[in-house]
Formats: sequence, structure tokens, C-alpha cells
Amino acid sequence: MHITKPTKAEVMRELRDYIFITIGLLSYALGWALFLIPYKITTGGTTGIGAIIYYATGFPLQWSYFIINAVLMTFAIKILGPKFSIKTTFAIFGLTFSLWFLQILVNGPDGVPPLILGPGQDFMACLIGATMCGVGLGVVFNSNGSTGGTDIIAAIIHKYKDVTLGRMIMLCDVVIISSCYFVFHDWRQVIFGFVTLFVIGFVLDYIVNSARQSVQFFIFSKEYEKIADRITKETHRGVTVLDGMGWYSKHNVKVLVVLAYKRQSLDIFRLVKDIDPNAFISQSSVIGVYGEGFDRLKIK
Repeated sequence: MHITKPTKAEVMRELRDYIFITIGLLSYALGWALFLIPYKITTGGTTGIGAIIYYATGFPLQWSYFIINAVLMTFAIKILGPKFSIKTTFAIFGLTFSLWFLQILVNGPDGVPPLILGPGQDFMACLIGATMCGVGLGVVFNSNGSTGGTDIIAAIIHKYKDVTLGRMIMLCDVVIISSCYFVFHDWRQVIFGFVTLFVIGFVLDYIVNSARQSVQFFIFSKEYEKIADRITKETHRGVTVLDGMGWYSKHNVKVLVVLAYKRQSLDIFRLVKDIDPNAFISQSSVIGVYGEGFDRLKIK
């Protein structure tokens, strides 16, 4: 059996993914260790379940999180692709370690989490902690990673069904957050939990969507061959060459059509300018791009 050796570019992309996943996990764990746990705030997902168990019994959050995800991964590892499974497993171990280590680092000698914002600052802690968690999750997702939990279930269903999982996951989160009332007997904590969930979702969507926004270029230039070659080699984006005619000049022209992520726009503008400063370029945002190199097209 012939095994294809990964290229240097592929290795570097994988390494970059793991570095950013680690950074995202640290941001997520810091949000919990510094703000959410000290102020006894919970949210949805398996981390929220672990937090409620911790508040009720004192059993460490990270171990509840690890046990729940270990069970889910046991069922999911045969269904999900190897890359997803490997990165998810890495993230589960990484987040478990980060939560454990950071709590040791920030907690006092008696093991009690400090109220770094002072007493009575629950709402501010909720906002700051949720923002850090949302940023962390966004970085992890943009690096093709996952923190497990409901993400594992969502990935399994999404692989076979073109369904929106928002309602299903939201229902689970509502049940998890509402159950913290039986621990605290205080509806304020339930409200803080829903605020945390909303802020995490808002920040997560903003980071993921801003990173995946796509743009379309129409490039008119006599140096279209050089431009097309450099776009293909340097940005790893496909280029389509169209035949056109300038109606005013009645001259035939070549038009390059390029679809790319918004974050690649500056690179494309720079290389076009390097080759032909007089090139005519049109850039527009597109709602969705599906196919090779972009989002997968799924239709029932």
C-alpha cells in the first residue's frame, strides 16, 4: 500500500492549526478559571455540565468534562474522519490540562478561586469570561478543531444530514443552564448562564464568519498570465480566464475571475500591483462559496 508523504506546506498548515488550537484552548480555559468559576456562572455544553457538578459536589470541572467527552469520543471515533478525531482528542486533552493547570495557578492556597473583579461583579465577570470563551472557541473552530461535547454530536449528524442543529443544541443548553437553579436556588445565576451563552455564541459567530467571508475578484490586465500564475501559487486559489471585449475600444480582453477568502484580499491586491500597477480590479463580497477549497455543498 502506497502512503503519500505530506508536503512541507501541508505539515506547516497542520502545525499552525495545532498552535492556534492551543491558543484558543488557553483563552477558553482562562475565561473559566478567572471569571466564570469564581463567580459560580455556568453555560451550555459539556463544560457547563461539569461546572454544575463542581458547584454541587466540588468534583473538579475538568474531570467531568473529560469523562463525558471520553464516552462521546468512544462512540464517535469510528464515524468521524481521522483528522477531526485527532484534533478533537488533542483539544479534549489540552482543555482538560489547561483547566486543571490554570485553576492551580490562580486559586489561593486554600484552593478557593479569587474574585479578581471584587464581590458583586457577577455581570461583568459574566461578560468578560464569556467573551474570552467565545474568542477561544472561534480560534479553535477556525483551525479545524473542536472542543468535543455537542460538537461531536453535531459533526456526526452534519456528516449525514443537511440539517440545522441550532435548535437541538439550544434545547440541550437551555436544560443544562436551567438545571443550575436546583444547585443555587437563585434565578439570577440562571439568567447569568443565558447571558454567558448568548455572548459566547455572538463572539464565536463573529470570529468564525469574519474569517470565512469570501470575496470575488474580476481582474482585467494584459499581464493576466503572470497574475494568474502567482495567484495560483501564492494564495492557493483557483483562477478562471474569461474572454471579453471592451465595448468602447472594441478590443478583446482577458478577464480573471478569482474567488478567495476576505483575509486573502490584501495579498491578491499586492501581487496584482507588483505585476501590473495599471490593472483594473473589481472586488465584491459573496454570500456563500461552495466546492473544493471552500464550504462543502450539501443538498438533500
